[in-house]
Amino acid sequence: MKTIYKIQLCLLLSLFSLSCNKWVDVKPTDRLGEDQLFINKEGYLKALNGVYVEMTNASLYGQEMTTGTVDVLAQYYYLNGTTHKYFPYTTFVYTDEKVKATFNNAWKKAYELIANCNVILEKCGDAPSDALPEPYYGLIKGETLALRALFHLDMLRLFGPIYSDQNKTKPAIPYVNKTGFEISPLLGSEEVMKAITNDLQAALLLMENTDPIRTEGVRNASNPSGSNELYYRQYRLNYYATKALLARAYLWQGNKAEALIHAESLLQEVQKTGKIVFPYVTAANVNHATLPDRVFSTEVMFALYDINRVEMHKRVFDVSLNVASKLSFTGENVTVTRVNATYDDANDYRRKIWQNVSSGTITALTNMKYAEVVNGPGRYMIPMIRLSEVLLIAAECHPDQATGMSYLNKLRTARNAVDLVAATPAARLTQIGNEHRREMLGEGQQFFFYKRNSYLNIPNHNTVPGTPDKAMLLNNYIIPLPESETSQRQ
Repeated sequence: MKTIYKIQLCLLLSLFSLSCNKWVDVKPTDRLGEDQLFINKEGYLKALNGVYVEMTNASLYGQEMTTGTVDVLAQYYYLNGTTHKYFPYTTFVYTDEKVKATFNNAWKKAYELIANCNVILEKCGDAPSDALPEPYYGLIKGETLALRALFHLDMLRLFGPIYSDQNKTKPAIPYVNKTGFEISPLLGSEEVMKAITNDLQAALLLMENTDPIRTEGVRNASNPSGSNELYYRQYRLNYYATKALLARAYLWQGNKAEALIHAESLLQEVQKTGKIVFPYVTAANVNHATLPDRVFSTEVMFALYDINRVEMHKRVFDVSLNVASKLSFTGENVTVTRVNATYDDANDYRRKIWQNVSSGTITALTNMKYAEVVNGPGRYMIPMIRLSEVLLIAAECHPDQATGMSYLNKLRTARNAVDLVAATPAARLTQIGNEHRREMLGEGQQFFFYKRNSYLNIPNHNTVPGTPDKAMLLNNYIIPLPESETSQRQ
């Protein structure tokens, strides 16, 4: 972790000297001179905003941890040629130099942002102050703790072992929770998960009475009084999203009882009659002729705001891309066989992200989830946590078969798809996995579902799903730690 701490040193020095000239590598409008940082709430807000902005970096959630590498690992896309730029990823060739560079960049960026979070947390102190009064103290410290937990959880899910009694003590990743220059030890998954859940629980306590989302909703419109500091709560890791993240974390370690408690209490609060915080997307919005809602924006609990999101679409999905660069269900044709195999109901709203699009020279089936819709809903959203994941957690964790299926079918109903029936818990899990795959495309979650459940057969990148599936080695789920990390420990 020496490299990370060099970054952190630069950040700390930026508070007191001219040794470093920026807080994090963000747009100039988000940079602050050291004389402005942490002397008032505006400074804290700018520093935290810098973390959110950098999360949209292509090495993290601006591509590789959402639409790119992690979804390719989940075998979403039809890649039948070795020349495709993502082919080594879809075949789990982790020794390939480009593959190693991709994972190294994700690791370094995540721990760089963890270092930033630790500086913010240190400056927050243990209580509100004149520089950082309530509700900003509770919100800023709570969001920062939750972000630190999110980064560590994703690094553990990617680089750590499959969580089990046999594996939970094996050295996995460092949990960096303080500023300084010591190399943090590699901890076992159990210790890492304890630190993650502790951070998330502390974040919830800080935000439960300070986050306006609980009393005012998401407020995705400009404040008529001027300041938007407490508005646009979908674009912050708010109280509800943190609770959902805690349920995700408990499920990762197989603690279904705790995951269910948090999922159900969250659903009860945000779906309360007369006070629905995250309403299901409507047919009118899905089917709108000019402004379709392709990300189901009203249901998103936490999203990153990326004004350049369309560039992500252009890099991986655009119809005009060379077939060796494009992520698609078909390559360069209009065949819908893979779409039909993925979505079991022709009326499913989620099918609408797949459209036959023309570049002028070719027409091909194209993923339009993140394509530009000027003035469209969720135009700049990169979804990170959504309501449907909470429903699927409840569906998987509930001990009663009928109740579990009722949660699954609530989601199916919201997607305009017919109800499903499952006679056994195993059949229920299979259907949850299929629903998870439909729901999370382009959001970097499906690979982790397969890993958490130790799937030995997953859809194949070069065939229609199910004809046949790909035999999966459990070691394929474990990404080797980057050499930039291991070299510091020799």
